[in-house]
Amino acid sequence: MTKRSPFRYFKTSPEVIRLAVMLYVRFPLSLRNVEDLLHERGIDVSHETIRYWWNRFGPLFASEIRKRRADRLKSSSNWQWHLDEVFVKVNGVRHYMWRAIDHEGEVLESYVTKRRDRKAALKFLRKSLRRYGSPQAIVTDNLRSYGAAMRDLGNTEKQKTGRWLNNRIENSHLPFRRRERAMLRFRQMRCLQKFAAVHSSVHNHFNQERHHYSRGNLKTLRAAALAEWRQLGAI
Repeated sequence: MTKRSPFRYFKTSPEVIRLAVMLYVRFPLSLRNVEDLLHERGIDVSHETIRYWWNRFGPLFASEIRKRRADRLKSSSNWQWHLDEVFVKVNGVRHYMWRAIDHEGEVLESYVTKRRDRKAALKFLRKSLRRYGSPQAIVTDNLRSYGAAMRDLGNTEKQKTGRWLNNRIENSHLPFRRRERAMLRFRQMRCLQKFAAVHSSVHNHFNQERHHYSRGNLKTLRAAALAEWRQLGAI
């Protein structure tokens, strides 16, 4: 059966839609900032159109990226995960965004809850383990919910806690925090969950860890990531 193009009812070219979604999700820009950048390139669209594009195509692009990376991570050895939770306010009410990254700093999972008890930690862990497999070690802070969830899963021996062991995930919160400030926070919990999932996938796709590579290798990897992005949603 032939796969239908997700762009079939849109008059705007797929290249412009992909560019608008990438600018809004990847960089700390508002909808009106993206509108102005596209206008400088001769593309006249409103910020509400860009909002519709990212809501429609952002999850689609993120799903394709996540599927490719999940298959690769399952086939490789998961050495160590880092888990932590971020405090995020939604209409003035504190929520908790659970995040998991691997030993290379790649975001594996983001999950938003109203509480940070054993039940929430257990659901987050089960979701991550089901999608990416079981790691050799899981580094957490001293939150008791992690220990309780680990006991329920039978992974107590894999848990590691320490004063500086979890610095990698603490630093990985920064790109999301910059986007949160640009968006002037969130109004609904489901919008936070949706954007966190899309943002983490796009960040992983373009994160080249440039301090580990020479300039020539960085340019090659960056060009490959951009070329792959331009094929998302294609038939």
